[in-house]
Amino acid sequence: MPSTPRRILVGRLFHESHSFSSQVTSRKAFEIRHGEDLLAHAGHSGTTLGGIVKRAAELGCEVVPTVSAVAPPGGLVDHSFYTQFREAFIALVRRERYDAIALELHGAMATTEVQDADGDLLVRLREAVGLDIPIGIGLDLHAHVTQAMLRSVEICIACKENPHSDVVSCGERVVECLAAMLDGSFEPVLTMAKVPMILPGAAETGSGPLAEIHARARALAGAHPEIWDISLFNVYPYADDNDMGQAVVVLTHGPTQLAQRAADELAQLFWAWRERFRDNLSTIDEALDLVRQDRGRRPYILADMGDRVLAGAPGDSTAIIEHALGRADRLRGAIPVTDPDSVQAAAKAGIGARVTLGIGGRLTPGFAALTVSGVVAAINDGRFVIKGPFGAGEETSLGHTAVLVVDDRLSILLTSSPGFTHDPAAFESQGIDVASQDFVVVKSGYHYKLNFAGIGTPLGVATPGIGYYTPGLLHWKRARFWPEHELPEREIRSFVYGKSLKKVG
Repeated sequence: MPSTPRRILVGRLFHESHSFSSQVTSRKAFEIRHGEDLLAHAGHSGTTLGGIVKRAAELGCEVVPTVSAVAPPGGLVDHSFYTQFREAFIALVRRERYDAIALELHGAMATTEVQDADGDLLVRLREAVGLDIPIGIGLDLHAHVTQAMLRSVEICIACKENPHSDVVSCGERVVECLAAMLDGSFEPVLTMAKVPMILPGAAETGSGPLAEIHARARALAGAHPEIWDISLFNVYPYADDNDMGQAVVVLTHGPTQLAQRAADELAQLFWAWRERFRDNLSTIDEALDLVRQDRGRRPYILADMGDRVLAGAPGDSTAIIEHALGRADRLRGAIPVTDPDSVQAAAKAGIGARVTLGIGGRLTPGFAALTVSGVVAAINDGRFVIKGPFGAGEETSLGHTAVLVVDDRLSILLTSSPGFTHDPAAFESQGIDVASQDFVVVKSGYHYKLNFAGIGTPLGVATPGIGYYTPGLLHWKRARFWPEHELPEREIRSFVYGKSLKKVG
Protein backbone atom coordinates (compact mmCIF):
# COMPACT_ATOMS: atom_id res chain seq x y z
CA MET A 1 0.00 0.00 0.00
CA PRO A 2 1.29 3.53 -0.80
CA SER A 3 2.07 5.77 2.21
CA THR A 4 -0.34 8.40 0.92
CA PRO A 5 -3.69 7.74 -0.80
CA ARG A 6 -3.70 7.52 -4.56
CA ARG A 7 -5.36 10.53 -6.13
CA ILE A 8 -7.83 9.82 -8.96
CA LEU A 9 -8.96 12.78 -11.04
CA VAL A 10 -12.54 12.33 -12.28
CA GLY A 11 -14.86 14.06 -14.74
CA ARG A 12 -17.58 13.53 -17.30
CA LEU A 13 -18.63 14.78 -20.73
CA PHE A 14 -21.64 12.84 -21.93
CA HIS A 15 -23.58 13.34 -25.13
CA GLU A 16 -24.79 11.11 -27.97
CA SER A 17 -24.85 13.31 -31.07
CA HIS A 18 -27.19 12.73 -34.01
CA SER A 19 -25.51 13.88 -37.21
CA PHE A 20 -28.84 14.24 -39.04
CA SER A 21 -30.86 16.22 -36.50
CA SER A 22 -31.66 19.79 -37.49
CA GLN A 23 -31.20 20.90 -33.88
CA VAL A 24 -27.85 22.02 -32.47
CA THR A 25 -27.23 20.99 -28.86
CA SER A 26 -26.26 24.19 -27.06
CA ARG A 27 -24.85 24.99 -23.64
CA LYS A 28 -28.32 25.26 -22.11
CA ALA A 29 -29.00 21.55 -22.79
CA PHE A 30 -26.19 20.48 -20.44
CA GLU A 31 -26.42 19.92 -16.71
CA ILE A 32 -23.00 21.09 -15.50
CA ARG A 33 -21.47 20.49 -12.07
CA HIS A 34 -18.07 21.34 -10.66
CA GLY A 35 -15.88 20.21 -7.79
CA GLU A 36 -17.63 19.19 -4.59
CA ASP A 37 -21.04 19.61 -6.23
CA LEU A 38 -20.00 16.96 -8.76
CA LEU A 39 -18.97 14.58 -5.97
CA ALA A 40 -22.13 15.12 -3.96
CA HIS A 41 -24.34 14.18 -6.89
CA ALA A 42 -22.16 11.42 -8.32
CA GLY A 43 -22.05 9.71 -4.95
CA HIS A 44 -25.70 8.66 -5.24
CA SER A 45 -26.25 8.57 -9.01
CA GLY A 46 -26.87 5.50 -11.12
CA THR A 47 -24.16 6.40 -13.62
CA THR A 48 -20.69 5.34 -14.68
CA LEU A 49 -19.31 8.43 -12.97
CA GLY A 50 -21.14 7.33 -9.83
CA GLY A 51 -19.41 3.96 -10.07
CA ILE A 52 -16.03 5.64 -10.53
CA VAL A 53 -16.44 7.81 -7.46
CA LYS A 54 -17.89 5.01 -5.33
CA ARG A 55 -15.17 2.47 -6.12
CA ALA A 56 -12.34 4.97 -5.81
CA ALA A 57 -13.49 5.78 -2.28
CA GLU A 58 -13.83 2.08 -1.41
CA LEU A 59 -10.25 1.49 -2.53
CA GLY A 60 -9.01 4.28 -0.30
CA CYS A 61 -8.25 6.68 -3.13
CA GLU A 62 -8.66 10.41 -2.87
CA VAL A 63 -11.06 11.64 -5.55
CA VAL A 64 -10.13 14.87 -7.32
CA PRO A 65 -13.27 16.27 -8.98
CA THR A 66 -13.16 18.48 -12.07
CA VAL A 67 -16.34 19.05 -14.08
CA SER A 68 -19.32 17.03 -15.30
CA ALA A 69 -21.48 18.01 -18.29
CA VAL A 70 -24.42 15.84 -19.38
CA ALA A 71 -27.16 16.46 -21.94
CA PRO A 72 -29.88 14.25 -23.43
CA PRO A 73 -29.03 12.84 -26.85
CA GLY A 74 -29.68 15.30 -29.66
CA GLY A 75 -28.19 17.13 -32.59
CA LEU A 76 -24.53 17.99 -32.99
CA VAL A 77 -23.04 19.89 -30.07
CA ASP A 78 -22.29 23.56 -30.59
CA HIS A 79 -18.57 23.59 -31.30
CA SER A 80 -17.89 26.80 -29.41
CA PHE A 81 -19.41 25.32 -26.24
CA TYR A 82 -17.35 22.17 -26.69
CA THR A 83 -14.08 24.07 -27.12
CA GLN A 84 -14.84 26.20 -24.07
CA PHE A 85 -15.54 23.06 -22.03
CA ARG A 86 -12.42 21.34 -23.36
CA GLU A 87 -10.12 24.23 -22.57
CA ALA A 88 -11.60 24.74 -19.11
CA PHE A 89 -11.27 21.01 -18.38
CA ILE A 90 -7.66 20.87 -19.59
CA ALA A 91 -6.87 23.92 -17.46
CA LEU A 92 -8.26 22.14 -14.39
CA VAL A 93 -6.24 19.05 -15.23
CA ARG A 94 -3.05 21.10 -15.48
CA ARG A 95 -3.65 22.69 -12.06
CA GLU A 96 -4.35 19.54 -10.08
CA ARG A 97 -2.07 16.81 -8.72
CA TYR A 98 -3.12 13.19 -9.23
CA ASP A 99 -1.92 9.69 -10.03
CA ALA A 100 -4.53 8.64 -12.60
CA ILE A 101 -7.56 9.95 -14.49
CA ALA A 102 -10.98 8.26 -14.73
CA LEU A 103 -13.64 9.71 -17.01
CA GLU A 104 -17.16 8.90 -18.06
CA LEU A 105 -17.75 9.65 -21.74
CA HIS A 106 -20.50 8.49 -24.03
CA GLY A 107 -18.17 7.78 -26.93
CA ALA A 108 -20.49 9.03 -29.70
CA MET A 109 -20.23 12.79 -29.24
CA ALA A 110 -19.77 15.04 -32.26
CA THR A 111 -19.81 18.80 -32.69
CA THR A 112 -20.78 21.05 -35.54
CA GLU A 113 -17.12 20.94 -36.62
CA VAL A 114 -15.58 17.73 -35.18
CA GLN A 115 -17.07 14.28 -35.74
CA ASP A 116 -14.98 12.49 -33.11
CA ALA A 117 -15.25 14.88 -30.18
CA ASP A 118 -14.43 12.20 -27.59
CA GLY A 119 -11.26 11.34 -29.49
CA ASP A 120 -10.35 15.00 -29.80
CA LEU A 121 -10.79 15.54 -26.06
CA LEU A 122 -8.69 12.49 -25.17
CA VAL A 123 -5.88 13.37 -27.59
CA ARG A 124 -5.62 16.84 -26.05
CA LEU A 125 -5.82 15.41 -22.55
CA ARG A 126 -2.95 13.04 -23.29
CA GLU A 127 -0.89 15.91 -24.69
CA ALA A 128 -1.57 17.87 -21.49
CA VAL A 129 -0.65 15.15 -18.96
CA GLY A 130 2.12 13.34 -20.81
CA LEU A 131 2.68 9.61 -21.10
CA ASP A 132 3.12 8.66 -17.45
CA ILE A 133 -0.40 9.36 -16.12
CA PRO A 134 -2.78 6.46 -16.80
CA ILE A 135 -6.18 7.39 -18.24
CA GLY A 136 -9.24 5.17 -17.99
CA ILE A 137 -12.59 5.75 -19.67
CA GLY A 138 -15.99 4.18 -19.11
CA LEU A 139 -18.16 4.33 -22.21
CA ASP A 140 -21.70 3.63 -23.32
CA LEU A 141 -21.87 0.42 -25.32
CA HIS A 142 -23.23 2.49 -28.23
CA ALA A 143 -19.95 4.37 -28.52
CA HIS A 144 -18.27 4.96 -31.87
CA VAL A 145 -14.83 3.79 -30.75
CA THR A 146 -11.97 5.34 -32.72
CA GLN A 147 -8.25 4.89 -32.97
CA ALA A 148 -7.75 8.40 -31.57
CA MET A 149 -9.58 7.36 -28.41
CA LEU A 150 -7.66 4.14 -27.86
CA ARG A 151 -4.27 5.67 -28.64
CA SER A 152 -4.88 8.16 -25.83
CA VAL A 153 -5.94 5.87 -22.96
CA GLU A 154 -4.80 2.75 -21.13
CA ILE A 155 -8.24 1.55 -19.99
CA CYS A 156 -11.40 1.50 -22.16
CA ILE A 157 -14.43 -0.34 -20.83
CA ALA A 158 -18.09 -0.27 -21.89
CA CYS A 159 -21.21 -1.20 -20.02
CA LYS A 160 -22.32 -4.63 -21.21
CA GLU A 161 -26.11 -4.51 -21.07
CA ASN A 162 -28.86 -2.88 -23.10
CA PRO A 163 -30.94 -1.58 -21.37
CA HIS A 164 -27.96 -0.21 -19.46
CA SER A 165 -28.43 -1.76 -16.03
CA ASP A 166 -24.69 -2.06 -15.36
CA VAL A 167 -23.37 1.47 -15.88
CA VAL A 168 -22.31 1.78 -12.23
CA SER A 169 -20.29 -1.43 -12.37
CA CYS A 170 -18.65 -0.18 -15.58
CA GLY A 171 -17.26 2.79 -13.66
CA GLU A 172 -16.17 0.56 -10.81
CA ARG A 173 -14.22 -1.66 -13.18
CA VAL A 174 -12.42 1.32 -14.73
CA VAL A 175 -11.14 2.33 -11.30
CA GLU A 176 -10.15 -1.22 -10.37
CA CYS A 177 -8.02 -1.46 -13.50
CA LEU A 178 -6.38 1.91 -12.85
CA ALA A 179 -5.63 0.90 -9.25
CA ALA A 180 -4.00 -2.31 -10.46
CA MET A 181 -1.88 -0.29 -12.87
CA LEU A 182 -0.76 2.00 -10.08
CA ASP A 183 0.30 -0.87 -7.83
CA GLY A 184 2.21 -2.51 -10.66
CA SER A 185 0.09 -5.66 -11.01
CA PHE A 186 -1.46 -4.79 -14.38
CA GLU A 187 0.10 -3.84 -17.71
CA PRO A 188 -2.88 -3.00 -19.93
CA VAL A 189 -2.98 -3.64 -23.66
CA LEU A 190 -6.07 -2.82 -25.75
CA THR A 191 -6.89 -4.84 -28.86
CA MET A 192 -9.70 -3.68 -31.13
CA ALA A 193 -11.39 -5.38 -34.07
CA LYS A 194 -13.93 -3.50 -36.18
CA VAL A 195 -16.46 -4.63 -38.73
CA PRO A 196 -18.27 -2.12 -41.01
CA MET A 197 -21.88 -2.69 -39.95
CA ILE A 198 -24.56 -1.40 -37.61
CA LEU A 199 -27.36 -3.28 -35.91
CA PRO A 200 -30.60 -2.53 -37.78
CA GLY A 201 -32.51 -4.23 -34.96
CA ALA A 202 -32.35 -6.84 -32.17
CA ALA A 203 -30.27 -4.45 -30.08
CA GLU A 204 -31.11 -5.80 -26.61
CA THR A 205 -28.40 -7.85 -24.97
CA GLY A 206 -30.74 -10.15 -23.05
CA SER A 207 -31.99 -12.10 -26.06
CA GLY A 208 -31.25 -12.95 -29.68
CA PRO A 209 -27.85 -12.78 -31.35
CA LEU A 210 -26.45 -10.18 -28.95
CA ALA A 211 -27.12 -12.44 -25.99
CA GLU A 212 -25.21 -15.21 -27.74
CA ILE A 213 -22.24 -13.01 -28.64
CA HIS A 214 -22.03 -11.61 -25.10
CA ALA A 215 -22.17 -15.15 -23.70
CA ARG A 216 -19.23 -16.09 -25.91
CA ALA A 217 -17.32 -13.01 -24.74
CA ARG A 218 -17.92 -13.96 -21.10
CA ALA A 219 -16.77 -17.51 -21.79
CA LEU A 220 -13.53 -16.28 -23.38
CA ALA A 221 -12.81 -13.90 -20.50
CA GLY A 222 -13.65 -16.56 -17.92
CA ALA A 223 -11.34 -19.11 -19.50
CA HIS A 224 -8.31 -16.84 -19.78
CA PRO A 225 -7.12 -14.87 -16.72
CA GLU A 226 -5.01 -12.56 -18.87
CA ILE A 227 -8.23 -11.13 -20.32
CA TRP A 228 -9.44 -8.44 -17.94
CA ASP A 229 -12.38 -7.18 -20.00
CA ILE A 230 -14.13 -7.64 -23.32
CA SER A 231 -16.35 -4.75 -24.42
CA LEU A 232 -18.72 -5.08 -27.37
CA PHE A 233 -19.58 -1.71 -28.88
CA ASN A 234 -22.83 -1.59 -30.86
CA VAL A 235 -21.97 1.59 -32.67
CA TYR A 236 -24.36 4.56 -32.57
CA PRO A 237 -25.90 4.35 -36.06
CA TYR A 238 -26.59 8.07 -36.55
CA ALA A 239 -22.99 9.24 -36.51
CA ASP A 240 -21.49 10.25 -39.84
CA ASP A 241 -17.82 9.54 -39.34
CA ASN A 242 -15.18 7.49 -41.09
CA ASP A 243 -14.55 3.91 -39.94
CA MET A 244 -17.94 3.44 -38.33
CA GLY A 245 -18.82 -0.07 -37.29
CA GLN A 246 -19.26 -2.70 -34.63
CA ALA A 247 -16.19 -2.81 -32.42
CA VAL A 248 -14.79 -5.41 -30.06
CA VAL A 249 -12.23 -4.15 -27.54
CA VAL A 250 -10.27 -6.70 -25.52
CA LEU A 251 -8.31 -5.50 -22.48
CA THR A 252 -5.47 -7.82 -21.47
CA HIS A 253 -2.58 -7.97 -19.04
CA GLY A 254 0.33 -7.60 -21.41
CA PRO A 255 0.37 -8.33 -25.14
CA THR A 256 -1.02 -11.68 -26.22
CA GLN A 257 -2.12 -13.26 -29.48
CA LEU A 258 -5.14 -14.52 -27.57
CA ALA A 259 -6.58 -10.98 -27.54
CA GLN A 260 -6.32 -10.73 -31.31
CA ARG A 261 -8.00 -14.10 -31.78
CA ALA A 262 -10.80 -13.25 -29.34
CA ALA A 263 -11.48 -9.85 -30.89
CA ASP A 264 -11.49 -11.26 -34.40
CA GLU A 265 -13.75 -14.17 -33.48
CA LEU A 266 -16.36 -11.93 -31.89
CA ALA A 267 -16.22 -9.38 -34.71
CA GLN A 268 -16.69 -12.19 -37.23
CA LEU A 269 -19.81 -13.32 -35.36
CA PHE A 270 -21.36 -9.88 -35.84
CA TRP A 271 -20.70 -10.04 -39.55
CA ALA A 272 -21.76 -13.67 -39.97
CA TRP A 273 -25.02 -13.09 -38.08
CA ARG A 274 -25.80 -9.66 -39.48
CA GLU A 275 -29.09 -10.74 -41.07
CA ARG A 276 -30.35 -11.88 -37.65
CA PHE A 277 -30.38 -8.35 -36.28
CA ARG A 278 -34.02 -7.53 -37.06
CA ASP A 279 -36.88 -6.22 -34.92
CA ASN A 280 -40.52 -7.24 -34.88
CA LEU A 281 -42.25 -4.04 -33.81
CA SER A 282 -45.98 -3.38 -33.54
CA THR A 283 -47.63 -0.80 -35.76
CA ILE A 284 -49.30 2.08 -33.94
CA ASP A 285 -52.79 0.61 -34.44
CA GLU A 286 -51.64 -2.86 -33.41
CA ALA A 287 -50.19 -1.37 -30.23
CA LEU A 288 -53.36 0.57 -29.42
CA ASP A 289 -55.49 -2.50 -30.17
CA LEU A 290 -53.45 -4.42 -27.62
CA VAL A 291 -53.90 -1.66 -25.05
CA ARG A 292 -57.67 -1.76 -25.62
CA GLN A 293 -57.90 -5.54 -25.39
CA ASP A 294 -55.62 -6.20 -22.42
CA ARG A 295 -56.83 -4.10 -19.49
CA GLY A 296 -54.93 -6.23 -16.98
CA ARG A 297 -51.52 -5.11 -18.28
CA ARG A 298 -52.24 -1.38 -18.39
CA PRO A 299 -50.68 1.04 -18.49
CA TYR A 300 -48.76 0.00 -21.56
CA ILE A 301 -45.52 1.91 -21.98
CA LEU A 302 -45.23 2.55 -25.71
CA ALA A 303 -41.73 3.14 -27.06
CA ASP A 304 -41.97 5.69 -29.89
CA MET A 305 -39.06 4.10 -31.74
CA GLY A 306 -38.81 6.51 -34.65
CA ASP A 307 -38.83 9.61 -32.47
CA ARG A 308 -36.59 8.40 -29.66
CA VAL A 309 -34.96 11.31 -27.88
CA LEU A 310 -32.66 8.73 -26.30
CA ALA A 311 -31.40 8.05 -29.83
CA GLY A 312 -31.02 11.75 -30.65
CA ALA A 313 -34.36 12.48 -32.35
CA PRO A 314 -36.08 15.80 -31.52
CA GLY A 315 -39.14 14.21 -29.91
CA ASP A 316 -41.69 16.22 -31.92
CA SER A 317 -43.74 13.37 -33.44
CA THR A 318 -47.53 13.41 -33.04
CA ALA A 319 -48.14 10.13 -34.90
CA ILE A 320 -49.41 8.20 -31.87
CA ILE A 321 -51.60 11.14 -30.79
CA GLU A 322 -53.19 11.33 -34.25
CA HIS A 323 -53.96 7.60 -34.28
CA ALA A 324 -55.34 7.68 -30.73
CA LEU A 325 -57.65 10.59 -31.52
CA GLY A 326 -58.96 8.79 -34.61
CA ARG A 327 -60.14 5.78 -32.64
CA ALA A 328 -63.54 5.23 -31.01
CA ASP A 329 -62.22 3.43 -27.91
CA ARG A 330 -61.25 6.67 -26.09
CA LEU A 331 -58.09 5.30 -24.53
CA ARG A 332 -56.43 7.50 -21.92
CA GLY A 333 -52.82 8.32 -22.61
CA ALA A 334 -49.87 10.57 -21.78
CA ILE A 335 -47.61 11.63 -24.66
CA PRO A 336 -44.59 13.97 -24.66
CA VAL A 337 -44.05 16.32 -27.63
CA THR A 338 -41.16 18.73 -28.04
CA ASP A 339 -42.64 22.06 -29.09
CA PRO A 340 -41.37 25.26 -27.41
CA ASP A 341 -43.78 27.46 -29.41
CA SER A 342 -46.82 25.58 -28.13
CA VAL A 343 -45.47 25.69 -24.58
CA GLN A 344 -45.20 29.46 -24.88
CA ALA A 345 -48.74 29.75 -26.26
CA ALA A 346 -50.16 27.55 -23.50
CA ALA A 347 -48.33 29.50 -20.82
CA LYS A 348 -49.64 32.77 -22.24
CA ALA A 349 -53.20 31.43 -22.16
CA GLY A 350 -52.79 30.18 -18.58
CA ILE A 351 -53.92 27.19 -16.57
CA GLY A 352 -57.59 26.36 -17.19
CA ALA A 353 -57.72 28.06 -20.57
CA ARG A 354 -59.01 26.21 -23.63
CA VAL A 355 -56.68 26.60 -26.58
CA THR A 356 -56.36 25.35 -30.13
CA LEU A 357 -52.76 24.72 -31.12
CA GLY A 358 -50.78 23.16 -33.92
CA ILE A 359 -48.48 20.93 -31.88
CA GLY A 360 -45.25 19.18 -32.83
CA GLY A 361 -43.90 18.52 -36.29
CA ARG A 362 -41.64 21.55 -36.41
CA LEU A 363 -38.24 19.95 -35.84
CA THR A 364 -38.04 16.69 -37.80
CA PRO A 365 -37.89 17.00 -41.60
CA GLY A 366 -41.05 15.58 -43.16
CA PHE A 367 -43.18 15.98 -40.03
CA ALA A 368 -46.14 18.38 -39.83
CA ALA A 369 -47.94 20.00 -36.91
CA LEU A 370 -51.17 18.42 -35.64
CA THR A 371 -54.01 20.78 -34.72
CA VAL A 372 -55.66 19.92 -31.41
CA SER A 373 -57.92 21.65 -28.91
CA GLY A 374 -57.60 21.16 -25.20
CA VAL A 375 -57.37 22.62 -21.72
CA VAL A 376 -54.10 23.81 -20.22
CA ALA A 377 -53.75 21.67 -17.09
CA ALA A 378 -50.26 22.60 -15.88
CA ILE A 379 -47.31 24.86 -16.51
CA ASN A 380 -43.94 23.96 -15.07
CA ASP A 381 -40.20 24.64 -15.29
CA GLY A 382 -39.67 21.05 -16.45
CA ARG A 383 -37.05 20.11 -13.87
CA PHE A 384 -37.09 16.73 -12.18
CA VAL A 385 -34.86 14.06 -10.65
CA ILE A 386 -34.64 10.71 -12.43
CA LYS A 387 -35.91 7.88 -10.22
CA GLY A 388 -33.92 5.22 -12.05
CA PRO A 389 -32.38 2.77 -11.87
CA PHE A 390 -30.93 4.07 -15.15
CA GLY A 391 -29.64 7.56 -14.37
CA ALA A 392 -31.00 7.42 -10.83
CA GLY A 393 -30.49 10.64 -8.88
CA GLU A 394 -29.56 12.74 -11.91
CA GLU A 395 -31.20 16.16 -12.06
CA THR A 396 -32.45 17.02 -15.52
CA SER A 397 -34.89 19.24 -17.38
CA LEU A 398 -37.47 19.15 -20.15
CA GLY A 399 -37.26 22.92 -20.44
CA HIS A 400 -40.34 25.04 -19.78
CA THR A 401 -43.33 22.68 -20.02
CA ALA A 402 -47.10 22.68 -20.31
CA VAL A 403 -49.65 19.89 -20.04
CA LEU A 404 -52.54 20.08 -22.50
CA VAL A 405 -55.50 17.74 -21.92
CA VAL A 406 -57.11 16.89 -25.26
CA ASP A 407 -60.52 15.23 -25.64
CA ASP A 408 -60.67 14.85 -21.84
CA ARG A 409 -58.36 11.82 -22.08
CA LEU A 410 -54.98 12.54 -23.68
CA SER A 411 -52.45 14.40 -21.54
CA ILE A 412 -50.01 15.99 -23.96
CA LEU A 413 -46.76 16.86 -22.20
CA LEU A 414 -45.43 19.79 -24.25
CA THR A 415 -41.74 20.37 -23.64
CA SER A 416 -39.39 23.13 -24.72
CA SER A 417 -36.43 20.76 -25.02
CA PRO A 418 -36.04 17.09 -25.92
CA GLY A 419 -35.55 15.32 -22.61
CA PHE A 420 -35.35 12.10 -20.66
CA THR A 421 -38.89 10.67 -20.73
CA HIS A 422 -37.66 7.13 -20.09
CA ASP A 423 -38.46 7.70 -16.42
CA PRO A 424 -41.88 8.02 -14.73
CA ALA A 425 -40.69 11.15 -12.91
CA ALA A 426 -40.76 13.00 -16.23
CA PHE A 427 -44.54 12.67 -16.18
CA GLU A 428 -45.24 12.69 -12.46
CA SER A 429 -43.27 15.91 -11.99
CA GLN A 430 -45.72 17.57 -14.40
CA GLY A 431 -48.80 16.34 -12.51
CA ILE A 432 -49.56 13.35 -14.76
CA ASP A 433 -50.61 10.20 -12.90
CA VAL A 434 -48.92 7.39 -14.80
CA ALA A 435 -50.92 4.62 -13.10
CA SER A 436 -54.26 6.09 -14.26
CA GLN A 437 -53.34 5.98 -17.94
CA ASP A 438 -54.14 3.25 -20.42
CA PHE A 439 -50.84 3.99 -22.17
CA VAL A 440 -47.82 6.23 -21.74
CA VAL A 441 -45.58 7.14 -24.66
CA VAL A 442 -41.83 7.36 -24.02
CA LYS A 443 -39.18 8.67 -26.39
CA SER A 444 -36.91 5.76 -25.52
CA GLY A 445 -36.41 2.32 -26.98
CA TYR A 446 -34.77 0.32 -24.20
CA HIS A 447 -33.87 2.10 -20.97
CA TYR A 448 -37.49 2.84 -20.10
CA LYS A 449 -37.89 -0.87 -19.45
CA LEU A 450 -35.68 -0.52 -16.41
CA ASN A 451 -37.28 2.63 -15.06
CA PHE A 452 -40.91 1.62 -15.68
CA ALA A 453 -40.39 -1.94 -14.40
CA GLY A 454 -43.31 -2.91 -12.15
CA ILE A 455 -45.27 0.15 -13.33
CA GLY A 456 -46.33 -0.73 -16.86
CA THR A 457 -45.98 -3.19 -19.73
CA PRO A 458 -43.31 -2.26 -22.31
CA LEU A 459 -44.07 -2.36 -26.03
CA GLY A 460 -41.94 -1.19 -28.96
CA VAL A 461 -43.87 0.64 -31.68
CA ALA A 462 -42.84 1.22 -35.29
CA THR A 463 -43.19 4.97 -35.76
CA PRO A 464 -41.76 7.51 -38.21
CA GLY A 465 -38.70 9.61 -37.43
CA ILE A 466 -34.92 9.78 -37.40
CA GLY A 467 -34.51 7.79 -34.18
CA TYR A 468 -34.85 4.34 -35.72
CA TYR A 469 -32.68 3.06 -38.54
CA THR A 470 -34.56 2.88 -41.85
CA PRO A 471 -32.54 2.07 -44.98
CA GLY A 472 -32.32 5.04 -47.34
CA LEU A 473 -33.89 7.55 -44.92
CA LEU A 474 -30.67 9.41 -44.11
CA HIS A 475 -27.72 10.28 -46.29
CA TRP A 476 -24.23 9.61 -44.94
CA LYS A 477 -21.36 11.63 -46.39
CA ARG A 478 -18.44 9.92 -44.61
CA ALA A 479 -19.60 6.64 -43.10
CA ARG A 480 -19.90 3.44 -45.12
CA PHE A 481 -21.50 0.42 -43.49
CA TRP A 482 -23.88 -2.51 -43.95
CA PRO A 483 -26.83 -2.51 -44.51
CA GLU A 484 -26.95 1.09 -45.77
CA HIS A 485 -24.20 0.49 -48.32
CA GLU A 486 -23.16 -2.42 -50.49
CA LEU A 487 -19.85 -3.66 -49.12
CA PRO A 488 -17.58 -6.41 -50.41
CA GLU A 489 -16.64 -9.22 -48.11
CA ARG A 490 -13.44 -8.17 -46.38
CA GLU A 491 -11.25 -9.02 -43.43
CA ILE A 492 -11.87 -7.60 -39.99
CA ARG A 493 -9.66 -4.60 -39.25
CA SER A 494 -7.61 -4.99 -36.07
CA PHE A 495 -5.45 -2.70 -33.95
CA VAL A 496 -3.37 -3.11 -30.78
CA TYR A 497 -2.50 -0.34 -28.33
CA GLY A 498 -0.28 -0.29 -25.24
CA LYS A 499 2.45 1.80 -23.69
CA SER A 500 5.13 -0.65 -24.73
CA LEU A 501 3.68 -1.18 -28.18
CA LYS A 502 3.30 0.67 -31.40
CA LYS A 503 -0.07 0.43 -33.10
CA VAL A 504 -0.26 -2.44 -35.53
CA GLY A 505 -3.07 -3.17 -37.96
